[in-house]
Amino acid sequence: MLKNQTQIQSQGFEYGVKHFNSPKSGALNEITSEVLEQPLEQINFLIQLGSVYVNSKRAQTGDEVTENTHIRVHTKPRRYTVNYDWKSRIVFDHQDFVILNKPNNIPSHPSVDNQIENSLTQLSIALNTKLLITHRLDTLTEGLIVYGKNNQFVNSFNTQLQKKLITKKYVALVETTEKLPNHLVHYMEPSPRAPKKVSQVAHEGWDICELKIEQQKILSNYSWIKIDLLTGRTHQIRSQVSEVGAPIIGDRLYGSRLGDNENKIALRAQEIEFTWAGQSHQIKISEDFDI
Repeated sequence: MLKNQTQIQSQGFEYGVKHFNSPKSGALNEITSEVLEQPLEQINFLIQLGSVYVNSKRAQTGDEVTENTHIRVHTKPRRYTVNYDWKSRIVFDHQDFVILNKPNNIPSHPSVDNQIENSLTQLSIALNTKLLITHRLDTLTEGLIVYGKNNQFVNSFNTQLQKKLITKKYVALVETTEKLPNHLVHYMEPSPRAPKKVSQVAHEGWDICELKIEQQKILSNYSWIKIDLLTGRTHQIRSQVSEVGAPIIGDRLYGSRLGDNENKIALRAQEIEFTWAGQSHQIKISEDFDI
């Protein structure tokens, strides 16, 4: 077998990332199937999903490789449900951009091991239009996300983000009945891993995280809050409210004890405001949760 002649390196721990150099020239799918001892149908599926790379570039169906070419295969790609009526989730459609109400538990853009099962790709397919990423939402976060239809809009949106001219507000249910501070400032450790570590003490190289809690309604055993996000870091809201003893309901990664759906947290991007072509656009969706 080719496997016995080829050194396979496993990285990524539970993610099942396999590295090897092709032992011969030929069809990528056939060689990968033989080396990894997996059915050809499964390898074809992984290539279509975007889980296979040739010399660090995402492979395409029908690719050929030469001997000693480096191949990386994500054999256990993260999978997501995408069977939504994507057009019905559009909140606002403009000739230059579209605003989507993204569901929980789906990435907002392609990931390293899956280029298909995300809201950007699925909405592009539904509209038969190539959409462009402008900003991101966490996979478990639902709500408003803006996709561009041309580079001019994307450049303008990104400039507004950098200058902090875009208003982004969220609503959440958090596990506390204590009054929360109106203004949270933390510093986040620059690590790609989650959960993110934040501190109230500044550290060299750590990123500042800042948000305001505009409203808080204290209920029986949790609180409803409205957040004005002033900086946009990965997992920023989730880590900051957890650090002050108020994890988001359902967010087990950050200490939640309530909620029974591991694919859903009570956090929604509820409002966004920006300008384009001299006009202000302010979009809001429901601020209520059903838990």
